[in-house]
Amino acid sequence: MQDKKAHAAEIIKRLRKRYPNAHCALDHTSPFELLIATILSAQCTDERVNIVTANLFRKYCGPADFINVSQEELEKDIHSTGFFRNKAKNIQAACRRIIDEFGGEIPRTMDQLLTLGGVARKTANVVLGNAFGIASGVVVDTHVGRLSQRLGLTSEKTAEKIERDLAELVPKKDWVMFPHWMIYHGRQVCNARKPDCRNCVLSDICPSKA
Repeated sequence: MQDKKAHAAEIIKRLRKRYPNAHCALDHTSPFELLIATILSAQCTDERVNIVTANLFRKYCGPADFINVSQEELEKDIHSTGFFRNKAKNIQAACRRIIDEFGGEIPRTMDQLLTLGGVARKTANVVLGNAFGIASGVVVDTHVGRLSQRLGLTSEKTAEKIERDLAELVPKKDWVMFPHWMIYHGRQVCNARKPDCRNCVLSDICPSKA
């Protein structure tokens, strides 16, 4: 475990230096907007979500606006993000609960966030870490999961188990930023089909180097 922690520390050191401006790619101006954007991001690119939310957040300013329209109208507004029926249903359910149970405010604990429609650990971690600066866990999306396996940080396959392994290896102070560094690296260098190992700052310590 100590060797793995040292390996993780070196990865963090290099990625922090390589991507000093890494940040959440979902456009938002409030915790509520980040929650909605993250729900919409399931099985959808951040770029597409940002295109949709640019108009969406002008039309819907808060939880009440989302529940004062029909599900069908909301579906049309978010249609291009995919799985629009389920997402519309979850967003409206989450907004009702935010109003009824939390006084219109986004809750700040993992347990409370998980009671909202469409919210699992990944979404809750994104909101807590990026909206409130609360390190509740490590966000594991497709990039984080894939790179963690390639870099030898985990051999697990599910997001929950990968997150458990990363939480053991990554210092808590880096839990919020670590996924951003990994996502930037996954998009710019270590892509799924053809990783650019020749231009990778981790190539000499990567067990999967091509």
